[in-house]
Amino acid sequence: MGIDLVAMCVNDLVVQGAEPLFFLDYFATGKLDVAAGKDIISGIAEGCRQAGCALVGGETAEMPGMYAKGDYDLAGFSVGAAERGQLLPAEDVKTGDVLLGLASSGVHSNGYSLVRRIVERGGLSYDGEAPFAPGRKLGEALLDPTRIYVKSTLAAIRAGTVKAMAHITGGGLIENVPRVLPEGVVAEIDGAAWALPPVFKWLAKEGGVAAHEMARTFNCGIGMVVVVAADKAAEAERLLTQGGETVYRIGHIRTRQGDEAQSQVLNQEDWA
Repeated sequence: MGIDLVAMCVNDLVVQGAEPLFFLDYFATGKLDVAAGKDIISGIAEGCRQAGCALVGGETAEMPGMYAKGDYDLAGFSVGAAERGQLLPAEDVKTGDVLLGLASSGVHSNGYSLVRRIVERGGLSYDGEAPFAPGRKLGEALLDPTRIYVKSTLAAIRAGTVKAMAHITGGGLIENVPRVLPEGVVAEIDGAAWALPPVFKWLAKEGGVAAHEMARTFNCGIGMVVVVAADKAAEAERLLTQGGETVYRIGHIRTRQGDEAQSQVLNQEDWA
């Protein structure tokens, strides 16, 4: 849980071209469970190590009567810095630019209302074996930590190969990518450019979730979308791969026709 909190904050910083500098957390509960608190703070510390930022402090609050036994509230924020000339998105995102997709590690902290509903309707136990990951408990497999993309993407940004980046959180591939695009273009994403990970295939089948709804709810295996110029795509891909990412060329930017949606996922036949 702690590492996911850090990931959401620092990934949202780096898409602006910023390097995360430090992080602070807020942990509130009715009565402190030392073991649970230790696990959470350990996760936060690990997230900060992966992001290269400092954990400079935080607040722990016990509020009996406010929280039920075992419940807690976790929040945090990160501060980053960017050179003025490297702020993202750049103003020259245009037709012909290439979309690179960086692989996710799983569901990535979003869409869990639907995940829980699918698990409940299927009568499944979180302690039982995951149908999509033999040998692992369902709860464990669904909670694989969110990837932190900071170090790999900062290297590509500093090399001048990145025009824009979209962190794929709530809203999936459909609603997040348009946030970094100018009005006159569309991100056309090829859903056949990567294999839909087993967890998402299972969610789609078990929950009867249509392909478009999958792309509007989940990251579907792509945790970050990077917009690059066509002549810099190979170098960006090399730097990101060198930084530990699994990189897919998932589409391109084209001219927008009328008021059509600014992010479109095509070729989703194998997603069902």
